Amino acid sequence: MCGIFGFFATPKANLSRVELTTTIRCLFKLSESRGKESVGLHFYLPKLSKSWTLKAPQSASTLLRSGQYKDFISSSLGAAFEQDAIPTCSIALLAHSRLVTNGSAALPVNNQPVRSNGTVLIHNGIVTNVDKLWAAKSHLRRIAEVDTEIIAAMLSSAIQEGTAPVRATAQVFSELEGSASIAWVREGEDWAILASNTGDLYYYIDTQSGYAFFASERYILSQALKSSFAEKNQPQDIRWLKPGSGCRIQLDNMDVRLFDMADENSMFESTDTLHDRAAPVTHSEVPVSSPRQTIAHRYSADYSLLRYNASRLAELKRCSRCVLPETFPFISFNAQGVCNYCEGYRPRYRGVDAQAAKKNFLTKIEQYRGRNGTPDVLVPFSGGRDSSYGLHIIKNEFGFTPITFTYDWGMVTDLARRNVARMCGQLGVQNILVSANIRQKRDNIRKNVSAWLKQPDLGMVPLFMAGDKHFFSIVNRLKRQTSIRLDLWSANPLENTDFKSGFCGIRPDFEKERLDYLSIGRKARMALYYGKRFVRNPAYLNSSLLDTAAAFFSYYFEPRRDFYFMFNDMIWNERDVNDVLLRHYNWELATDTKSTWRIGDGTAPFYNYIYTTAYGFSEFDTFRSNQIREGMLSRSEAIEEVYIENQPRPESIKWYLDAIGLPFDPTIRKINELDRMGLHLG
Repeated sequence: MCGIFGFFATPKANLSRVELTTTIRCLFKLSESRGKESVGLHFYLPKLSKSWTLKAPQSASTLLRSGQYKDFISSSLGAAFEQDAIPTCSIALLAHSRLVTNGSAALPVNNQPVRSNGTVLIHNGIVTNVDKLWAAKSHLRRIAEVDTEIIAAMLSSAIQEGTAPVRATAQVFSELEGSASIAWVREGEDWAILASNTGDLYYYIDTQSGYAFFASERYILSQALKSSFAEKNQPQDIRWLKPGSGCRIQLDNMDVRLFDMADENSMFESTDTLHDRAAPVTHSEVPVSSPRQTIAHRYSADYSLLRYNASRLAELKRCSRCVLPETFPFISFNAQGVCNYCEGYRPRYRGVDAQAAKKNFLTKIEQYRGRNGTPDVLVPFSGGRDSSYGLHIIKNEFGFTPITFTYDWGMVTDLARRNVARMCGQLGVQNILVSANIRQKRDNIRKNVSAWLKQPDLGMVPLFMAGDKHFFSIVNRLKRQTSIRLDLWSANPLENTDFKSGFCGIRPDFEKERLDYLSIGRKARMALYYGKRFVRNPAYLNSSLLDTAAAFFSYYFEPRRDFYFMFNDMIWNERDVNDVLLRHYNWELATDTKSTWRIGDGTAPFYNYIYTTAYGFSEFDTFRSNQIREGMLSRSEAIEEVYIENQPRPESIKWYLDAIGLPFDPTIRKINELDRMGLHLG
């Protein structure tokens, strides 16, 4: 979930102080794309028995401009280099740019690098069984909230018990659930360890010159080396640390030993302790205060304000075939009570042979398959049920080697992040996290929700989610960076929500082939609708406009090449999806809903409450209606489901409003005033 990188060098390495300083800055700036909420670095000189740590709850860019960083670099590199000449001792540098997942970044102890009894570690990923591990290892002392601490504590404990470091690493990974790519050093030792269960580590080692670099992404490492070593024509022989593997690097001679964490015979235990022990380390740690702490606003919440009256919903006239109500945009009913959405629906799955469809789709994408297990497909991965199930099929059934990417724009929930970690860790799949400026994104949402509350308009609700729509431009950028041609998306066509554009006065398009498709005329009418509302409500003319415009362009105009919605060609079945995720991956569910859909999206509980309060339906009504049309669900079953699924989710709505900084009670009271079409569900 974060960006980690580092550097190792032998004494007399062919590397200048200027080159190292430049490379560190470049790696920090590039790794910032994976997390901007905290940052840290650890500089270790084993032969001099000295180390320095600097960490702060701020972005890498902010830290690089600070006086503390300049002093840190001056002190640490000053001890390692004589002026700008070659280093006089072996060096280890571990660095981290973090997206906060566990533990507030405001507390220095929660920020990486993490220290535990002489072990210093950086970690990319999420340990999903962290609480169980702490409970099982009651002899270990827990100081921080961050999940990384359990890894460092377990490694330290194993080393203190006499376990060799490579074997200790494999032992710890065998007990972890979730995803972990780590780098660690041990005070008094002259080695470093890299290891990953997902393959989110790349490294470059120049044994002859006596140094090595590593980073979370090939692109990050490649760009940094090109930027810093252009004059040397540095070879770019970057290697991939495959899932389930690691390497131990001897710092005094750059001896590298690869190991397979599942193979006892690859652990070369006898060579782990042949070098001389260093003296006790003098350590200096400098936590830096952030000018603004990333802490969500907390307001009291009266959950009794949330309205839901099933008996009033039952009074709505609904289609005799599906469950769409009379309040649905542009709906009409024939003499038999069947709605025009049912009459215009074109079945995708009825009568289709599931295995034949899957085989045909695999044949279609076979041309993209890589060789020798090299990554060959990019998979957008939100941590939701469809993207999780799609990843399972791509890796386990199709046999492709995916790289997943997650765009975190501030509304990816911790539950979704944990499910990303579960899936990637168990499947051994890389995950590239692209992190927006979350504070700014949430501020944009707050401004637009506040503007909407002044003049509620159902057609403007999607503006709350505009910040998420950059993912098409992101996937194209990642395809260029990774040289992967194919991207596979797992959204299923049953999720079609034409009512959102319907509230903008745009009639449904029953002929469209893809969820994301909107004709040129409809795009123009939508833009005109938004433009008129901006004029009528000047509060929308705020600092989010540029981001919203860029998101609109990305979603509707970014080129789609070598791109497929998998379940346009293959059959999607909810029972199969839930069975695979819950039975094989211990996939986590939300505590405030029985549904597996939309539980990783922080915005959905809020906007679905708006739609249900105002018009008596939500996304669940459209989804269940499409299942009826495909013969996957009876109407009576669908009615029963939507009455449950449309119930408010108090904790999730509270989380959303806290995250964007709006008070719960007055916000909900304003939404409760919506009584369009005579429907008031109080």
